[in-house]
Amino acid sequence: MNVVAINGSPKMGMGNTALILVPFLEGMKEAGARVDLVYTQKLKVNPCLGEFHCWFKTPGQCIQKDEMTLLLPKLNAADILVFAAPVYCDGIPGPVKTLMDRMLPMVQPYFEIRDDHCRHPLREGTLPGKLVLVSNCGFWEKDNFDPILAHMEAFCRNAGCEFAGALLRPHGEALRTMLKMGEAVQDIFDAAREAGRQLVRDGKMATGTLDIVSRELLPRASYVQYANRAFKKSLDSLDSE
Repeated sequence: MNVVAINGSPKMGMGNTALILVPFLEGMKEAGARVDLVYTQKLKVNPCLGEFHCWFKTPGQCIQKDEMTLLLPKLNAADILVFAAPVYCDGIPGPVKTLMDRMLPMVQPYFEIRDDHCRHPLREGTLPGKLVLVSNCGFWEKDNFDPILAHMEAFCRNAGCEFAGALLRPHGEALRTMLKMGEAVQDIFDAAREAGRQLVRDGKMATGTLDIVSRELLPRASYVQYANRAFKKSLDSLDSE
């Protein structure tokens, strides 16, 4: 089973998103998957030009010669695609959206009726695999993921792939702090690893496992106080420079 994971965090492996992504991918490897991890921060991918050369002049191939040329064959052959990204302004970071836009060569220009909607059929040779979202958010409430979830679910419907679920970590900065302080948060990382094993082994992730990844770390009022103290400390340090 081939897995392609896209880490769209500007902080790459040092960000809060990676805290959940890394054990998730490790669990997938333990279950026998081959995992290819890609960082958008390291990719040189230009925005889509919207000229549709990949549909009509060079079917299946973008006219732009950048690193998307190397990535597209991997995406075409992926049984599972993982998009990992923090919530930015109620959505995904720009480089992730740019990469998604450049996946247009994977579908054909024709329309078909699928699930009572006009859709584009997948191009021959493209696997209709599964997609998983891994996301981190600085806000306390879990419903801050609703816009990015809606986007990924719509993307799956239009791309003809299955949305297999999401590993969501609200008030993510608290997780990193509690980890440094030796607080009891290991169950969250264990659940992320187990979710990876479940997806490869069973084809789906258990709701209870995903709930542990998203569980409350501390009351909202306490988190607001903690976050505001951290913000003030950062501002004070800048003023003193």
